[in-house]
Amino acid sequence: MVHDNKMILKGLNVEELKSWCIDNNLSGFRADQIYEWLYLHGVNNPDKMGNLSKKCRDAIHNTQSLSTLKLISKTVSENKQTVKYLFQTTDSYLLEAVSMITESNRHTVCVSSQSGCNLGCDFCATAKMGLLKNLSAGEIIDQLIMIRRLSNTRIDNVVYMGMGEPFLNYSNVIKSAKILNNQKGFNISVNKITISTVGIVSKIKKFIQDEERFGLAISLNASNDNVRDVIMPINKKWSIQDLIEVNKSYVKKNKRKRITFEYVLMDGINSSSEDAIELSKILQSAKCKVNIIPYNETDGKYKRPSDGIINKFIKTLSLNNKNNNFQIMVRWSNGLDIDAGCGQLAITNNKGE
Repeated sequence: MVHDNKMILKGLNVEELKSWCIDNNLSGFRADQIYEWLYLHGVNNPDKMGNLSKKCRDAIHNTQSLSTLKLISKTVSENKQTVKYLFQTTDSYLLEAVSMITESNRHTVCVSSQSGCNLGCDFCATAKMGLLKNLSAGEIIDQLIMIRRLSNTRIDNVVYMGMGEPFLNYSNVIKSAKILNNQKGFNISVNKITISTVGIVSKIKKFIQDEERFGLAISLNASNDNVRDVIMPINKKWSIQDLIEVNKSYVKKNKRKRITFEYVLMDGINSSSEDAIELSKILQSAKCKVNIIPYNETDGKYKRPSDGIINKFIKTLSLNNKNNNFQIMVRWSNGLDIDAGCGQLAITNNKGE
């Protein structure tokens, strides 16, 4: 990636940094030092990288740009626990990320992997933007570096559930996740990093084959193909049964880990007791987790069910979960008052000028 005729250093792993050092007649061990300054400490000014030689600092100044994003706005929820950040890339594309502090004082950040999205999920605000850009590994990482600096709080969990489909930007997403996991990067456990996909089966298979250990979530959102075809067009390529089959492959390879199937509950669409019974039958053989997410309303036609319908759905699903074959969780999204909940991230002015 190039900015102002300079390569972007942010997003490179240790091996790539070593190659850069060699190309610039620098000692290879400088790569580890630069890596720590960039990711562990989040420093963008080479002059503040104290243990680097002047020659190394000058090389960075002369050939490299360290920043990939600038902050455009910051919106804080009423309870002060959720903050939505609007960033702009150096080539003027906009994206959002969300910082959430839980009741247990854990800090979770929801990052974007693309500016916009082209998968057309009918209930998702981001889909209305279309796909504008795949974010680089550096742009993904910089969301976290800037949020960590602005919030002055250690990040405990990262979820790739912001704008975009992570598995349509597979290499940059995995690369960034490995930097987050690295002890000299963010030092976040693989169990605290979750990548969410609408169900790009070819990439899920690659994820399994690559033996990636990050958490994996699949947006299911329907108990049958007829409904899923309408609300998630990707289902016409990879059906619910395809997702169940790839889940079996995942479980076979990862004995102790489970895929989480996310189910956004929408009134009159997928929220009936019959839907709950049908969903339980689908998941009986899946050995998975299911995350029920009451819909976060945007300006569209979809609505959140009443609390009574939500509770009845969960109760029916639980009663039909024979032998506890799948684990049921419920996620009440934070930041709804600032449109920071799941599926609410969207920018009306798609490209900042």
